[in-house]
Amino acid sequence: PFCGYNMGDYFAHWVKMGKLLGDKAPKVFNVNWFRTDKDGKFLWPGYGENLRVLEWIINRCEEKVDAKKTPVGYIPMDKDINLECSGVSEDTLKDLLDIDKGLWEKEVENIKDFYKMFEENLPEELENELKLLESRLKN
Repeated sequence: PFCGYNMGDYFAHWVKMGKLLGDKAPKVFNVNWFRTDKDGKFLWPGYGENLRVLEWIINRCEEKVDAKKTPVGYIPMDKDINLECSGVSEDTLKDLLDIDKGLWEKEVENIKDFYKMFEENLPEELENELKLLESRLKN
């Protein structure tokens, strides 16, 4: 409701820009600061502790650290997130970095529903990426 034109066209613009920029395109990272445990408490403390994740992102961009490949993308290796004096345990970090395939399979279905609103304006590349994600989750 806050966009002046069809978001499918907006997505298409950024797909085109990605192709145009090639290896000069900015790297994109996804962070969920709001993951909760079984009791509904946030796993990550947030605030200043977020710098620890940003430090990993910078190190990753500078190729100082590696990442683990998952069906949904690359995630940090446990050892590469500095937990010193954070109050975050190694077990909590493992929970934070866990990829729950069941939840992601539900997410794929939600994305499919979301994409329906764009009809023929949805870029083929987005549909293809979603199919690839679905395939990786099944394997």
